Formats: sequence, structure tokens, C-alpha cells
Amino acid sequence: MSPHAVARSCATQGWPVHPLAPGRKTPAANCPQCRDRNHSVKGCPCLEAGRWCHSFHAATLDPKRIDAWWAAEPSAGVGIACGPANLVVIDVDAHQASVPDRSRLLSGIPIHDSVNLEGLTSGFDTLALLAALRRQPDPVTDRDTLRVRTPSGGLHIWYRNPRPEVRFRCSTGSGKVALAWQVDVRAHGGYIVAPTTRTKDGTYQAEEGARLPAPLPGWLHDELVRTGHVMDPPRSAPALPAARRRGRSRPKAAVRALAPLLEQVAQCAAAPEGTGFTEKLNRAAYTAGGLVAAGHLDEATVRDQLLQAANCARPWQTTRNENIIDTALAAGAVRPFRLEGP
Repeated sequence: MSPHAVARSCATQGWPVHPLAPGRKTPAANCPQCRDRNHSVKGCPCLEAGRWCHSFHAATLDPKRIDAWWAAEPSAGVGIACGPANLVVIDVDAHQASVPDRSRLLSGIPIHDSVNLEGLTSGFDTLALLAALRRQPDPVTDRDTLRVRTPSGGLHIWYRNPRPEVRFRCSTGSGKVALAWQVDVRAHGGYIVAPTTRTKDGTYQAEEGARLPAPLPGWLHDELVRTGHVMDPPRSAPALPAARRRGRSRPKAAVRALAPLLEQVAQCAAAPEGTGFTEKLNRAAYTAGGLVAAGHLDEATVRDQLLQAANCARPWQTTRNENIIDTALAAGAVRPFRLEGP
């Protein structure tokens, strides 16, 4: 497929695209300011005029704009804005680099001296190690989702975020939010190179198996939350929909609806891991946000109840518990929960 055809195909999947510099994996510049020096995306004349510039900020689904862009530069590669496309891509690297101390291989997870790390050389090994620790299949071998081999020998493992209300951020690979050594994340605030894009080093080639992203596995969702990839929720209380002021308040029914979810969170205290704690806390807080938005519960009271259950189950991560709750409450507030029946 030509780059233009790839760009049109990606757009039909709902993935906004932008041009990459011909033969490279980096975004194409446009106006003189872009080519000659770095300048802010704010006020850039390219974006207002419908020209490519500033990477994923210019990404579009507009077929006419896509046609015009690739008519002007037929050899441009194709970048996809991960956030608007609702994509979470695990970027596994195989760079030649010194292996760090075992305490820095898995973000936030100490590796006991009894674990044999002989032969560990790349992100393929650290991701496999993380999966084994969680008793989960290695994502590198996940034929049920799109996997793209990079020219440098790495692998992009594409997933679709099934819960768009939880937004994940990119990692840089060397920062504190990396999933593991040489294992990055591409999500909001970044882009991914589309399959078949050619660079001077080679082609981004899809592996055998699925040709579309599968839903992000629950255990990887939990790991992204644990490693700080969730974008910071708003600290101020979200503006509640007008639905809160309509209908009859039913606090007793709301308490009955929320109680089993709170109990599931509290029961996670029985084991330090492997209980689906993050998923259960997200579900409880999201439901609570909807009940608050509909006017059935008081936000401050229900937030305290969520914190109490979460901190009882995971007392060593109170800050993370608070972030999970605030994010899910804000997301749930957008969808008021109207109770049915008597």
C-alpha cells in the first residue's frame, strides 16, 4: 500500500493521522519556524491553515486533508495520534545498552537475588519477566492483537483502551513512568508509526496474527496504573451534569447499589496482589461518580467511603488509591446513574 492509502485506511479505523518526514520516523516540519527552530504549538499558523505541523497536534481524520497532505508529499510516512485513536501501544526496545541493576529493571518491583537474570539483554526479557511475575502470558506472543516489528528489531504491541475514561500517558523509556527497562508506552501525548511505513533503516512490518488492536488486558491496565501512566485527574470537583437537579433523590437505593462494590474492594485485603484490586476500585468509584451526578449520594461522603475501603485493602499506596478514585469519580460524573425500580 502507498503511504496515502495507509493514511486513508488508518483514518477509516478512527485513528487520526499526520505525515512523517520521508524516510524517517519523526514528524514532518512545515512552516519556516518549524524547520529552523522549535516553537510553541500555540499560535502556529500551520495548524489553523490545515497544514501538518507539531506532530500529533495536527493529526486528522478528514479525508480531503489527508489527500492534500500526501499529494504534496507522496513519500511521507504515516504517524497515528495514539490518544485520540484510543490506542495504548507497548513499545518493546532491543537497544544495545548496559543492563542496569536488578532494582531498576521493573518499575517499582524489587527482584530477589534468587531470580536468575542471566541472558537478560532487552525489553523483550523485562516484559517477559513482568508477565511471568504476574502469571500472565507474554504480550510479545499475543497473536490476538496487532504487533508491528520495528526496523531496529523492537516490537510495537498495539491495544485498544476499552475504558476511554481512564487516559494513559506516554512514557519516555528513561523516566520514572516507564513500564520496565526498555519497555515504553505510547498513549496520550504521543504518536505511533503505522505499519508498512518505510524509513532509511527498514520497514515497520506487521507480524503474523491479528491485524487490529485487541482490548488492553486487565493486568496490563493495572500495571499502567501502578507505574503512574494514568493522567492526573482534575483536583477540583468536576462540574456535575444538570441531571443532578432533576428527578427524585434515592439515597437508600444508591447505598444498596454501591455497597457490594465497596465490599469487593475491601475483600482485596485478604491478599497483597492477584485480586483485581485496581479494576474493582475503578468500578466502585465510577459507579459512585454516576450516583453522585444523579443526586443520589453526597460526593464528599462517598469519596471518604471509597478511600476507607481502598486504604484498608492497600494501605501502602494511599496516594495511588486517591488518584484512582478521583479519576474514576470524575469519569462517572459524566454519566449520571439513574436507579430503576422501586
